[in-house]
Amino acid sequence: QVQLVESGGGSVQAGAALRLSCAASGRTLSTNTNRMGWFRQAPGKEREFVAGAYGRSDYVTWYADYVEGRFTISRDKNTLYLQMNNLEFEDTAVYYCAADHKTPSTSQWDYWGQGTQVTVSS
Repeated sequence: QVQLVESGGGSVQAGAALRLSCAASGRTLSTNTNRMGWFRQAPGKEREFVAGAYGRSDYVTWYADYVEGRFTISRDKNTLYLQMNNLEFEDTAVYYCAADHKTPSTSQWDYWGQGTQVTVSS
């Protein structure tokens, strides 16, 4: 089992930056955090993919089109980060961390955090 705890959310004005963190813990980390990612869910909308990282040390990354060039995902051992620059009102959402052992193209993720709120005012 893997536990994921997000932090770093907050309320900022448009154009500002935030850095989210996701700390992973558990007994099977080396296997079940090979793939990690960030998702978000805005009020009244479905949860959507934001960014992913595959691999524990030499990892590859991929992004949703709507954050490409503004957000950067990175990881350091068992902690996942999301650097969010030039935030927009539309980025307001609860941000979730996810992890598992699956390949990047697999749609279902096994482990989820509780989420951290990001609010951007225009």
